[in-house]
Amino acid sequence: MPPSPRSGRRSGRGGSAVAAAVRRIAVIGGGPGGLYAAALLKRLDPRRDITVWERNAPDDTFGFGVVLSDETLGGIEHADPAVYRDLSEEFVRWDTIDIVHRGRTHTSGGHGFAALGRRRLLEILHARCASLGVRLRFRTQAPPAAELATRYDLVIAADGVHSATREAGADAFGPHLTTHRNRYIWLAADFALDAFRFEIAETEHGVQQLHAYPFSADASTAIVEMREEVWRAAGLDTADPAESTAHCAKTFADALDGRPLRTNNSSWLTFRTVVNSRWSHGNTVLIGDAAHTAHFSIGSGTKLAVEDALALAACIEEQPDLPTALAAYETERRPVVASTQRAAAASLRWFEELATYVDQPPRRFAFNLLTRSRRVTHDNLRLRDASFTAAVEEEFGCPPGTPPMFTPLRLRGLELRNRVVVSPMDMYSAVDGVPGDFHLVHLGARALGGAGLTMTEMVCVSPEGRITPGCAGLYTDEQATAWTRITDFVHTSAPGAAIGVQLGHSGRKGSTKLMWEGIDQPLDEGNWPVSAASPIPYAPGVNQTPRALDRAGLDAIREQFTAAARRAAHCGFDLLELHCAHGYLLSGFLSPLTNHRTDAYGGPTENRLRFPLEVFDAVRAVWPDDRPMTVRISATDWAEGGTSTEDALTVARAFAVHGADAIDVSTGQVVSGERPEFGRSYQTPYADRIRNTVDVPVIAVGAISSWDDVNSLLLAGRADLCALARPHLYDPHWTLHAAADQGYSGTGAPWPLPYRAGSRPPPTGRTDAPKPRLTLD
Repeated sequence: MPPSPRSGRRSGRGGSAVAAAVRRIAVIGGGPGGLYAAALLKRLDPRRDITVWERNAPDDTFGFGVVLSDETLGGIEHADPAVYRDLSEEFVRWDTIDIVHRGRTHTSGGHGFAALGRRRLLEILHARCASLGVRLRFRTQAPPAAELATRYDLVIAADGVHSATREAGADAFGPHLTTHRNRYIWLAADFALDAFRFEIAETEHGVQQLHAYPFSADASTAIVEMREEVWRAAGLDTADPAESTAHCAKTFADALDGRPLRTNNSSWLTFRTVVNSRWSHGNTVLIGDAAHTAHFSIGSGTKLAVEDALALAACIEEQPDLPTALAAYETERRPVVASTQRAAAASLRWFEELATYVDQPPRRFAFNLLTRSRRVTHDNLRLRDASFTAAVEEEFGCPPGTPPMFTPLRLRGLELRNRVVVSPMDMYSAVDGVPGDFHLVHLGARALGGAGLTMTEMVCVSPEGRITPGCAGLYTDEQATAWTRITDFVHTSAPGAAIGVQLGHSGRKGSTKLMWEGIDQPLDEGNWPVSAASPIPYAPGVNQTPRALDRAGLDAIREQFTAAARRAAHCGFDLLELHCAHGYLLSGFLSPLTNHRTDAYGGPTENRLRFPLEVFDAVRAVWPDDRPMTVRISATDWAEGGTSTEDALTVARAFAVHGADAIDVSTGQVVSGERPEFGRSYQTPYADRIRNTVDVPVIAVGAISSWDDVNSLLLAGRADLCALARPHLYDPHWTLHAAADQGYSGTGAPWPLPYRAGSRPPPTGRTDAPKPRLTLD
């Protein structure tokens, strides 16, 4: 959220002690962020001595067009009306996106863009700085930041993605740079497109894509992007700029109507994501691309730099000293930047994996592209362009008036009435493995709450296979009787709802305390021995070293799974899931970080799969043929040297070949030193990749929190079912409330008869009282 209204509050006089103390300011880099920071700080206090160093000439610039959001423009309008007025006179505005794929154009409207030429933006900022008295030094390399820091009160490093300031101060800033797989080039066309255009070209060398948009009345930006291997196969690695430009113009001749493209010293680049642990050191602060980058496919580079400048100026005005001001600037901006970078990373990965989506149905492909960053969703796309979204829903198979999440799905003989799954959640509330009244209420409430499928927690196949003493089991007749009570309740009291059982064995993560007593911590007493693929403790020095399973041990555990599966079938469960994720026993065989065996069960992926597949086959053989089986996997270990994308695809493909009806795609929890990339729907890209590469339905999990997310994932073809955990802890009736929020009352989400009176929100205090019309003395 831009801090603009605050930054425009004062002019002509410093508003705080730090504002008064910051008199001499050096700005390294004359891009939009550096120039705008200089202009704002000078405008806020004309007594300031501000110098901007720019090594290039005034009209040298990378790229052609700049897209700014209404939010950013609002911040500029508040902070500097003069700059806003000049920008407004230059903007080209449009609201449609054209997606061209396999000869068909799909148009979506209502998006709202504003763009202008980057060179013109710089000219406006140059003029504004000059009018305020900012000293601009073009064609001049700035002195090192460390030297400037001794002569100036504040040094603003706006020196871009290749920031010399950041590199020189790497120990202080803690930069982490990631170079990505696609090559791209910035070009321009001398005519204005009438929409933002994405065009996909499936060439003999591979898939190439065009991102193009107008930035003036007679010019458009054209960015051409492709995978590194496609770039090399097309001979572009040895092409000169003229040859590259001609290649791009020929490939996208239809979009250009046969007209040429032009360059501005353009070259093929690889995008680099920049993240820094800290954005300031002493009196030096990073802004814009020096501090962070976001992929061009969501158009946020200039936006972020300008908003950084606004926030920095505001914090300097408001805070009592410079260290506090710089800390406040980072505190304010870091969450916004992190959110943008997550969206940009999702968009970047989508284009890197574009070849996996080209065979999707045409409207689904278009919807998938539009929602790739997860910032545009089904609901807000429906608000922008209802007719386009309705066409996507029709292609998906939504019955009239039915949201995607309430479209049924059949797996073997089981028809799920909707696409919502209550994800398995360990409750640690069983006694000797027997589920009690808590489980009846917990699972029964979620089934009554409307979910198509309610899953048990991981149900352990033996006493030694428990994670904790509170884990449920299915290795005794008493346990089976208790589970039958629960399945009978679901089938009787929530007709049409399905209930599934997840079978697993804790492996090396067993014999630990209840979660709230110390997750993954060994018991104070009463520990039982644990076993695993290899003798590697989960947390060295904390958890016990497991026994590596020999042939007899493998056979015994396989039989424990089949015995539990037989009991599960007699209990009346509708679906069985084999738990091969999260570092438990079967997962421990799949990951190269936990399987160091040298026999037939270790080594290459195919060998590491051997025992989990033996267990799957044995369970499938005793599980009723008309009831589906799914497998939960960890598609990445979030750790170096762990499960790769290709490993995950191989694992998913193998289980599908052996008869898995769906793959439940989770991630991590395999090794204690993992570093997950948490965020909204953060695990869904792994489900997406498997679904669009392997011919098998998938269940997506991982911070899916809204019904809008569910609808978006389904319509885009990233998942067939969505499993939610914490939302169902917060609200057992999450699915029914999602239906009510969307005005849906069909067969996909029937309210239980005793609850039907609660299908609408209860009335609250009156807010529509008549307004006073007369004032009497």
